[in-house]
Amino acid sequence: MSLTSRYHMHKQEAELTDPAAIEAVLRAGRFATLALCRDGEPYVVTMNYGFEPAHAGATLYFHCANAGLKLDIIRANPRACGTVVEDRGYQMGKCSHSYRSVVFWGDVAVVEDTEAKRHALEVMIGHLEDDPDGVRRRVLADPRRLAGVTILRLTITGLTGKAGQ
Repeated sequence: MSLTSRYHMHKQEAELTDPAAIEAVLRAGRFATLALCRDGEPYVVTMNYGFEPAHAGATLYFHCANAGLKLDIIRANPRACGTVVEDRGYQMGKCSHSYRSVVFWGDVAVVEDTEAKRHALEVMIGHLEDDPDGVRRRVLADPRRLAGVTILRLTITGLTGKAGQ
């Protein structure tokens, strides 16, 4: 039984149930915070990402250095949970904050194949850049750039969304 099936949202009126609204938060976001765990020790890291919707399941791509704690933890335990928050601003005088957020669960894998890495970087550049063409030409044309970065693929296995006013 997954976490999402064991719990319900306490403020059900705040739950985002429309898949298009949840996807809109993932499309608009620039940073995701990932919660990872190894040997009972938690680790949280915030990274920029690229979102790719898919018929069989959505994917988030991340890039990082070729070595480090994050990779060590993922290799030991690929399960992750994360969140993307769309900040719509503090509501002055109401002691409230307007936002939409998505919590996601999934498995993280290191992308080894060069063409799959290129695809992931194309997705990230398209997601993050206002004018992606120049960046694509500069980054993807240089094989050293592909070799010098590690790409992580998180296949989403569960999602919840929430909106607050």
